Amino acid sequence: MTKPIAIFFAETHLDDIREVEGKIAIFATEDGKIDTGARRVNRLTRGAVLRLLEAERWGKVKPGEGVVLGFPAGLAAQAVMVMKLPRRPDVALARKAGANLAKFKSDEALLTLGGNITRLDQLALGLALRAYAFTDHKSGDDDKAEEPEAVTIMCGKPDEMTEAAAPALALAEGVFFTRDLVSEPANVLTTTEFAARLSAMTDIGLKVETLEEKDMEKLGMGALLGVGQGSDAPSKLVIMTWSGGADEAPLALVGKGVVFDTGGISLKPAAGMEDMTMDMGGAGVVAGVMRAVALRKAKANVVGVVGLVENMPGPNAQRPGDVVTSMKGDTIEVINTDAEGRLVLADAMWYTQDRFKPAAMVDLATLTGAIIIGLGHENAGVFSNDDAFCTAFLKAAEAEGEGAWRMPLGAAYDKMLKSGIADMKNVGGRPAGSITAAQFLQRFVAEDTPWIHLDIAGVASVKSETAYAPKGATGWGVLALDRLIRDRYEAKE
Repeated sequence: MTKPIAIFFAETHLDDIREVEGKIAIFATEDGKIDTGARRVNRLTRGAVLRLLEAERWGKVKPGEGVVLGFPAGLAAQAVMVMKLPRRPDVALARKAGANLAKFKSDEALLTLGGNITRLDQLALGLALRAYAFTDHKSGDDDKAEEPEAVTIMCGKPDEMTEAAAPALALAEGVFFTRDLVSEPANVLTTTEFAARLSAMTDIGLKVETLEEKDMEKLGMGALLGVGQGSDAPSKLVIMTWSGGADEAPLALVGKGVVFDTGGISLKPAAGMEDMTMDMGGAGVVAGVMRAVALRKAKANVVGVVGLVENMPGPNAQRPGDVVTSMKGDTIEVINTDAEGRLVLADAMWYTQDRFKPAAMVDLATLTGAIIIGLGHENAGVFSNDDAFCTAFLKAAEAEGEGAWRMPLGAAYDKMLKSGIADMKNVGGRPAGSITAAQFLQRFVAEDTPWIHLDIAGVASVKSETAYAPKGATGWGVLALDRLIRDRYEAKE
């Protein structure tokens, strides 16, 4: 697994600055005020910092961004970044500053003179998140780096800041776990390997169980099993449990884990099919959240359930026109084998509710291309049967800077799922494709279960860098769901 970059908090020793190699970061306010550490750097560089702050250029710098002084005279360091940041930044601004420091750092060691800046824990989180790089399959000295150089943040109370930053850095590890899973090629991340990586999290305190095909057959999971029957890879259901609360019912997270999606017999076009290695993104987010809550020892009860399958057009593959029976007992006419994620989720969701009787349930899936048409790559689609629960999630997503937009549900869409030979079809046609997919899933939600469906097809992996990630897997949802757990389900001190 890709580990977040090592970040250490240390006592401020200004006499060490002159000989520090690598790079140095200091802070200045919008009106050019600097602290003791920055003043020492200014003196060592013969006034270069103050000259910058008095220049017109400084006025054009945005908060959370900086100016680089290359190979400054008087220092052993390669470069100094002078970053514009108020003494008390909000969370978003602190993380933005951290992300920009990660890009400035590159492959070099970084000394940051934090001084009396507040929210250095959030700055560290932004730095850790943006410093991610997936290099497992690169070879050669030029491509595959050794252990990345560490970051040292000098500040007034390093022990207190180390303790404050620990939950944030645990969260970064959860995000990295998700990104790694989404980034892996399908010949590496098979259903068996995926289950093994999840089972290994018993080492951090999770209880992990795996249901094999024979177990799911006994439970009547015909919807999930039908998706994977064309593949040599065995379908699996993995259950991760974190019991950090009292006796309260858990929050349930359910993820679609299609390790590769060809579309089955309803074969996808060749162009872009390589991106379908990320069709297990929902399961990846569930896994990342479970890792984060375990690492930070959350005082909450959370269960994560993921259905792991591969959708292939083999000789035993499911056909358009087949009828399968779900664990719930409802029959489904499979019109399109490329609408497979909802079949996986139907059985995984019903199993989760039947066994755990959760206080609420969230499912996540890279479910529809239609949600990308509607919302692009800026927001996940949010569907819910409970206004209060949905509002709490949207608030958490906004607080964490993860785009999410509520979409409608309604009985009027049900008629689009009517089947002439079964209880329902698995698709409702092109109009309102993401809505009818959510409407299908709602049929597998118990009447008294608050539920959210997150369609993350547009946000799980993107073609250009985001605020906290390079291009590729984003880990979207780990931050928001962890915040939801902290705000709504975790015992307060």
